[in-house]
Amino acid sequence: MIDLICGARPNFMKVDSIIRGLSGKVRLIHTGQHYDYSMSGSFFDQLGLPKPDINLGVGSSTITVQTADIMKAYEPVFLQGKPDAVVVVGDVNSTLACVLTAVRYGTPTVHVEAGLRSFDRTMPEEINRLLTDQISDLLLITSSEAKENLIREGRPADSIVMVGNPMIDTLLRLLPEAASVAVPKGKYGLVTLHRPGNVDNRKLLGSILDALGKLSPLSLLFPAHPRTLKNIQNWDLQNRVPANLTMIKPMDYLAFIRHQQMAEVVITDSGGIQEETSVMGVPCVTVRPNTERPITCTLGTNILCPDPEKIPAAVRSQIEKRPENPPVIPMWDGGAGARIASEIERILK
Repeated sequence: MIDLICGARPNFMKVDSIIRGLSGKVRLIHTGQHYDYSMSGSFFDQLGLPKPDINLGVGSSTITVQTADIMKAYEPVFLQGKPDAVVVVGDVNSTLACVLTAVRYGTPTVHVEAGLRSFDRTMPEEINRLLTDQISDLLLITSSEAKENLIREGRPADSIVMVGNPMIDTLLRLLPEAASVAVPKGKYGLVTLHRPGNVDNRKLLGSILDALGKLSPLSLLFPAHPRTLKNIQNWDLQNRVPANLTMIKPMDYLAFIRHQQMAEVVITDSGGIQEETSVMGVPCVTVRPNTERPITCTLGTNILCPDPEKIPAAVRSQIEKRPENPPVIPMWDGGAGARIASEIERILK
């Protein structure tokens, strides 16, 4: 039996294609790191994922407490099930917590999306990535630079396998279904902002809002993350939300990928959105000084823009450079889940 771990919204799209590829018994563990329906439940419904076998229900807390709570909740479940391997994806707190638990008992561990590096240790996700990769047995990577990072960090080459990007499998599978979702008439941009480096800084968040206003007359849709919305309200930044920016509730998965696909540009600080926009050929401006997914800048449609004052120029430039056809990124072809499943089954033999 394999334990497949998911904890936060970005994980669900990745485990979807993996669980479809595995032929043996899988126990789907939802840690509850994202715990409300709009952030997790609707994704299971739309992706057609089986309901989790176990929901640890840890809920929200500080990084340290949440990581510890996941370990405390997962350990008795782990011991009861005694899985043959534990598979984790991405870089959330659940990823690190469950790998740490499995390693303590000598159980083989697999990290999907290994080797991604922003080289910014102020990001909690970077710490999760670094530590998870140091203790995982099988490192499955989405792009070639990840192997260079892992080897530089001392990981053996024979533990690293290029499999492609499982999140793209889910995107390509469900884009046709998303075609029925209604989107605004006319040209619009899509905005997502949630990273602490942007939204937990009052001055920076205000400057970003000001910059978005300078994109008028382009209308912008902003499905606001609860963290971002809370800070806008607490800091009385409502008067700096520009007239061309419409704030709405978070979208479900099908609605969001359709809105991405039809947007003139996406302005974000998310990692996964950089990948999705690249595959769809949609211009992307990432409001960060770094990215753990540099392939989206070298082969994709993404550009980094850490200075809010430069956002308008970056957006206009990206729109002008929009490719006629979506870029082709090696092994981001819809077959990653099958390759991942094959590698997992190989180590179990």
